[in-house]
Amino acid sequence: MEAYLSEWLSLLVRWFHVIAGVAWIGASFYFVWLDNHLREPPEWKKQEGIKGDLWAIHGGGIYEIAKYELSPREMPKELHWFKWEAYATLLSGLSLLFVVYYMGSPGYLIDPTKADISIGTAIAIGLGTIAVVLAIYEALIRSPLADNGKAFGLTLFAILVLADWGLFQVFTGRGAYIHVGAIIGTIMVANVFLGIVPSQRALVNAIEKGGDPGARVARLAMLAKLRSTHNNYLTLPVLLIMISNHYPLLYGHSYGWAVLASIGFIAAFARHYFNLRHRDINQPWILVVAALLTATLIWAIAPAPVTSEAAGGQAVSDETASAIISTHCVACHSSSPSHPAFQSPPAGIMFDELSLLANHAGKVRQVAVDSHYMPLGNVTGMTDEERQQLGQWLMSNKPE
Repeated sequence: MEAYLSEWLSLLVRWFHVIAGVAWIGASFYFVWLDNHLREPPEWKKQEGIKGDLWAIHGGGIYEIAKYELSPREMPKELHWFKWEAYATLLSGLSLLFVVYYMGSPGYLIDPTKADISIGTAIAIGLGTIAVVLAIYEALIRSPLADNGKAFGLTLFAILVLADWGLFQVFTGRGAYIHVGAIIGTIMVANVFLGIVPSQRALVNAIEKGGDPGARVARLAMLAKLRSTHNNYLTLPVLLIMISNHYPLLYGHSYGWAVLASIGFIAAFARHYFNLRHRDINQPWILVVAALLTATLIWAIAPAPVTSEAAGGQAVSDETASAIISTHCVACHSSSPSHPAFQSPPAGIMFDELSLLANHAGKVRQVAVDSHYMPLGNVTGMTDEERQQLGQWLMSNKPE
């Protein structure tokens, strides 16, 4: 019953996290699109303090949208704020981190072959890394480096890659990936909480007092815009990490940290094309380069084909394959799992019969032979020889 309720808790928290993330990312993408499409308004609007405007059609009607340079002549009676989507995304994401990785199966997070640590130590490393990287980011965004966009971007990328590499030395690939995602997500929410919302409050307060917002508020507004831009470029990498737990071909690779760094760069680079395009700057070569880099990455991490028989040239018997599966897989992947963390077989995959193993040959090879991701944390001590034997049996028994 405990495993059953844990599954429901994980499902509900994950569902809420996705809903909150969709709401936040949708609003974030919309406002960046909005800013990039603002055009110089007519003179009479300029006299009203309007910086830019645009016209749009949606939902059966036409909208006229205007953005003020800093403030309208008087504060509107109703002003909509966009912040709770970000806060809900962070809180649900951290809850999911605890439910799945800190309170769930230790194999999702701890790899004894990398670092034989306790769950308490793992939690301290994970949360500590998030806090340290956030502190560094906040120091940088408040420094003169923030005025140099390219230098800031390269510095932040280097910091994230270093954290990515370091976490990969300690955690499972999946655990490292999700913590890099938590780092990026925390930075993004901190941008809202520590920068964007305070600047908006300062602007509102200045308007309500009836005075000129002044240089300080203008500076805060500029930094808020910069933080929003950072969030825009970080969105695609963090979305990839959110779904990466379904793809061990990424985090299960021996250089999984470099795979993540590469995809993060490619995603942010591709996003740059769309940001430019929204300002009527068309640079299609960016997408071409991003596509070529993606193809190169796919080629570079492709597993080597199995071409020779294992066990000294002898074919691997059904009995040997059954013994390997019984020892290392069936505790979780059976109709009635004996592993305490699972109420039902993960992903619905069962190996109660050897014929079922052949039906999932591609997936099994990916997670147990090529990536060494399974068994979780290798708690059963599966050897390289056993992985080689399993891979050879799978090659010899592929379904027609």
